[in-house]
Amino acid sequence: MCDTRKRQKRLAVINDFTGFGRCSLTVSIPVISQLGVQCCPVPTSIFSNHTAFPSFYFEDYTEKMPAYIAEWKKLNLTFDGIQIGFLGSHRQISVVQDFIRSFRSDRTLVLVDPVMGDNGTPYALYDEHMQAAMRQLAAEADILTPNLTEACILTSTPYRSEGWTEEELFTLAGRLTAMGAQKVVISGIPMGQELGNVLAEKGQAPQIIRSRRVGTERCGTGDIFSSILAADAVNGVSLGMSVRKAADFISECILITESFDTPLTDGVCFEEILHKLRR
Repeated sequence: MCDTRKRQKRLAVINDFTGFGRCSLTVSIPVISQLGVQCCPVPTSIFSNHTAFPSFYFEDYTEKMPAYIAEWKKLNLTFDGIQIGFLGSHRQISVVQDFIRSFRSDRTLVLVDPVMGDNGTPYALYDEHMQAAMRQLAAEADILTPNLTEACILTSTPYRSEGWTEEELFTLAGRLTAMGAQKVVISGIPMGQELGNVLAEKGQAPQIIRSRRVGTERCGTGDIFSSILAADAVNGVSLGMSVRKAADFISECILITESFDTPLTDGVCFEEILHKLRR
């Protein structure tokens, strides 16, 4: 039954919960809330702190997820959007596909951030079996937000860190939309003193949105980026405007973080400027 009551926009966010390090759900919840959207988390696992630290506590939540989700079904919850972050097993990908089938309606936007690797290397658990499963999930996305490494993995394209022409990047993005995604943003592509984000939407000419490259790459910025895009999308903000907002916000976060001399593992001090985000 369709929920026709007047309410805030509502976004289900499927990702891990990491207590320290400013990433995943601990980033998404405040960012999405600041943009006037109700954030409804579905935890995939629990970390005391993220895996870039020398040690961490970890609890896999995979087997608990179906029972957790079943309670939402009993409540007949509906969502304006579903945002999907890091998934650590083939089983989790399957659970998420079931979640989409259960909660997606013709007004539900699905954003998939295919967290599979970085700097040209897949994460160890993303073997060929996992990569194939993620390709299936990526095909269900309304918005797909891979980095350059992930875009290459998904399309079986040889990776290189730099020297891409616009035509090559547009072709890469086109391969992703051909797989099924309605809109694609390939994020954080090094372009000299700038970072580029390639936007491709079915039926429209692709484009590159550039932002000034500042500071050092830090944990959690991808989660901020995808959370802004997901919240903006359910609020009706155009993708191009949202990408510019997210890129500018992250740049400012990095600059203020470096003024505090914050360790790289601690992410960005987004709390200092969170008030600047507007729906």
